[in-house]
Amino acid sequence: MRLLLVEDDQRTADYVVRGLTEAGHVCDLLRDGHDALFAATSGAYDVIIADRMIPGLDGLSMVKA
Repeated sequence: MRLLLVEDDQRTADYVVRGLTEAGHVCDLLRDGHDALFAATSGAYDVIIADRMIPGLDGLSMVKA
């Protein structure tokens, strides 16, 4: 499964990416909501995991867009 993680905290991002990768998933990491929204529209991801408090466009606003 291809996943997009949107997380600005380095420690949290490292932990989540490691776990998802060990579970056999391909995981891309972005740190900004605007970049994530652009990437999400590509349709390349099966699942998007977004932090609610990220720079640019927060996770909730990103989902609403």
